[in-house]
Amino acid sequence: MGYAKERGKLEKLLTRIVGLTTYEEKSLANLVDSHEKYSHTVRILKNKEPDTFGDLYKNELQEVKESRKAVKESDSDEARQHNFIAYKDSIVKALEKTIKTTLETL
Repeated sequence: MGYAKERGKLEKLLTRIVGLTTYEEKSLANLVDSHEKYSHTVRILKNKEPDTFGDLYKNELQEVKESRKAVKESDSDEARQHNFIAYKDSIVKALEKTIKTTLETL
């Protein structure tokens, strides 16, 4: 089963966020939007192939959610910047892992 459509969405999200390096409201909004779109896409994949994408849905998405929560709960600018980068990195890692899985599932 091909996953080109979903993979295309994920690749577009990846290119959209890979250059974000500094915490700003606009950058955070961009990450949150990408997180929500990733969540939707990985849910579609999980529903199509639960055995292949179920762990990604459960594990990777949970890690992204925890990173987002850490950004929201940061009490200083320094902590917020650090957690912002961790949030971005967790989304990038999840996107890359999911893209790789779609390529291997052909």
